[in-house]
Amino acid sequence: MESNERNRMNIIYPGTFDPVTFGHIDIIRRALKIFEHIEIAVVARSSKELCFPVEERVNLMKMSMLETGINRVSVTSFDSLLVDYMKKTDCRTFIRGLRANSDFEYEFQMQLLNRRLAPEISGLYLMPSEENMYLSSTIVREIARFGGDLSTIVTVGVREALEKRFATSDESKADDWKY
Repeated sequence: MESNERNRMNIIYPGTFDPVTFGHIDIIRRALKIFEHIEIAVVARSSKELCFPVEERVNLMKMSMLETGINRVSVTSFDSLLVDYMKKTDCRTFIRGLRANSDFEYEFQMQLLNRRLAPEISGLYLMPSEENMYLSSTIVREIARFGGDLSTIVTVGVREALEKRFATSDESKADDWKY
């Protein structure tokens, strides 16, 4: 099999993964039932306010893959438009998770824009299991910020990183109200 054919049989899973959740891991497991290998591509910069720098998000993803026993993945980062990164790596398909109508609307719009920029690139959309449908990195950060139980929504390594991040953060402390 030639290199280009091999690359096209694989897939990229892009995202901020800030932090990686069991919902992301669910999508990875589902995709590995279809594909031989997944490249998890962590976006370096985003319009979203990020909790962790890209190097730490890459390390948390690698740690999560080890903790959950998932192999046949590689974890990289990129700092460009997804379609430009995919052209550079000669990959033609990416996956994304869909949880609700709001995800669908956003992903639909992004797919149309990506198609305009690079018609040869396509997205494949997977839904997580019911127990992970509500999970988002934003919700996980909010739970962590207020010291909630993270044990059923992230791996141990991610939980520890979040606890450390918010233990030293003023964001985790309630404002003192003065009347």
